[in-house]
Amino acid sequence: MPIQYHDQVNLLKDILSEHQSECCGTVAECEQLERLIKSLMVNTNIDQNVKGILENIYSYSQAGINSASLDQHIESHQNQLSQWIQDIDSFS
Repeated sequence: MPIQYHDQVNLLKDILSEHQSECCGTVAECEQLERLIKSLMVNTNIDQNVKGILENIYSYSQAGINSASLDQHIESHQNQLSQWIQDIDSFS
């Protein structure tokens, strides 16, 4: 059974918040971000501003998966992580 939009957004925020607060993460979390974003992007009711944010997070997760040092990748995106979390809060 697929999870609902609100639950997907909460899971997305939870993963981003964990990356932001702990400055570390796993490839599996990046892969989960990608799956969540793909699922959210097919929602026809989603705001265009949110789609732009999701595309940025998707790029972040892809780069994280392919990064030689995921923790360093996460650390270098601290400002974006904070901004994305704030943006998602304002649109959800």
